[in-house]
Amino acid sequence: MLRFAGFELDHQRAELRGPDGESVRLRPKPFAMLQVLAANAGQILSKQELMEAVWPDIHVGEDSLFQCIREIRTALGDEDRKIVKLVSGRGYLFDAEVSTKALATPPQIPFTDVAVAPAAAPAKTWRPFGLSAPMALAAVAVLGAALGLAIAAPMFGPDTFKQRPPAIAVMPVTGADADAVPTAAAVTIRLADGLAKIDNIRVIRVATPEAGSASPQAASARAAQADFVLSGELQKAGAAWELHARLTRTATQEVIWSAPVSVAIGETDLGLQQSRLAAGLGHLLARRLNELVQAGAQPAATDGAAKVVVEQATAQINQTSKERLAAAQTMLEKALGDHPDSVDIQVALAALQLRGIQMVWYSPADSTAAEIKAKSMLERALRTKPDSIPVLEAYCRFLNATNYFTESLVACARTLSFDPWNGLALYHIGLAQLQLGRFEDALATFKQADRFDTPQVSRWTWKLGAGMTYLLMDRSEDALPWLQRSIAITPASGRTYMLLSAAYQGLGQPAEAKAAMDKALVLRPGSNLVNVALPPKNASPTFLAASEWIGRAYVAAGLPER
Repeated sequence: MLRFAGFELDHQRAELRGPDGESVRLRPKPFAMLQVLAANAGQILSKQELMEAVWPDIHVGEDSLFQCIREIRTALGDEDRKIVKLVSGRGYLFDAEVSTKALATPPQIPFTDVAVAPAAAPAKTWRPFGLSAPMALAAVAVLGAALGLAIAAPMFGPDTFKQRPPAIAVMPVTGADADAVPTAAAVTIRLADGLAKIDNIRVIRVATPEAGSASPQAASARAAQADFVLSGELQKAGAAWELHARLTRTATQEVIWSAPVSVAIGETDLGLQQSRLAAGLGHLLARRLNELVQAGAQPAATDGAAKVVVEQATAQINQTSKERLAAAQTMLEKALGDHPDSVDIQVALAALQLRGIQMVWYSPADSTAAEIKAKSMLERALRTKPDSIPVLEAYCRFLNATNYFTESLVACARTLSFDPWNGLALYHIGLAQLQLGRFEDALATFKQADRFDTPQVSRWTWKLGAGMTYLLMDRSEDALPWLQRSIAITPASGRTYMLLSAAYQGLGQPAEAKAAMDKALVLRPGSNLVNVALPPKNASPTFLAASEWIGRAYVAAGLPER
């Protein structure tokens, strides 16, 4: 047992408990990383050491490391980064006094033998078998898991492992011509790295013979061990890359999913093109794999009649007006009465009500009731399908829109654990980071969403997010191009024009600022400084203070104060 800052890290139960004794939820990888950090308190651990300890024998990008650090800080309430500190250019430091307590029933591998030092004193270096401390801890964890399985195996029946995570063999993406081969290889690596981050699947990498792998026969044998095989071809078609991929069920050789992905070459660099190709395919594939896993582990989806109602109502959510809101809500409520266990209907109704809350189409009393009802439905849906991407997305968005920013970070991160390329989840993480006053983090998150660009229909939102972040950082010159690109994609957003007017105002261009605000008021008639301001509930003083100058810029550009 490791104790620090009022928390208890229980290795035997794989549990983090808060100062109130309640369990604090952490996914397996962030939990493992917290073990490594706490066991080496006062010692700077490099990013490479942490990644080797938490993902032994698997190559992952730094995004996975950053995601774990974010989840750990959220779980510890370490928004000020006083416990998990970034030491620029060197790694991370766990700056808290850590004490150990012997467990009542020690595990087979004595984790408490790890030397732990207070943050103020140099930590002892634990190097069994010549390994660094993080690597040794990883070895201990693997050995402990192996021993546990060996001891427990006789208790399981023959059907126990039928529910094991499905294995996906990632075949090398082939290039249609010599120009496409390097990009195809890079996309394969990025795709496999991303899939390896998904919690409920296993990835089998089948490298190319040119890269030093085994023979084609051995590669085929590895692919045959998987439940599904992913393959694809890449070609350059004019000014775009075109990637065609398919997922095959190994047992029957049936193609159960296929998708084309197209990425414009334009003026972007090759690395960004490769990132968007992998993300475009990975995002679609992650959702399909999620459906397959959910179908095997959860109750059947809604029947045909309920599904039709959901599709009809969903089509109205983004285009509905105040007048049509009530009709759509009545339709969904009736459908939910007919199908009370339908997760799809619960999510659709909650999304519709959230739309009404955001557009201020409910009275104050009705808005409160709608928020409570939507939250209840989403939590019920989560109990039924805790690993469903659509349910997690909806809950992530709901918590953000209702200003529960810390909780939203956790829900959105959970979404990314099943779809690492989910741009909407990244966008809502960025919004939460913004309102918590973490501007640098938010900017990095919005730019990550832009690198993935999935789904493309929402690309204007992360450009808007980056532009808004630069404005809050009082960097109007940097904000301007992001806001202009957002408007070029979706010119019907009044808020984007308002932010653009603030950017022009910050650059000393009042005429351009007024023109932008005039367009905003055409798109959002009746707007004033009071009703366009974001609700201050749970927002940090840093965010509120930075927002003040934007409000003054709005008024200077022509926005009525009331």
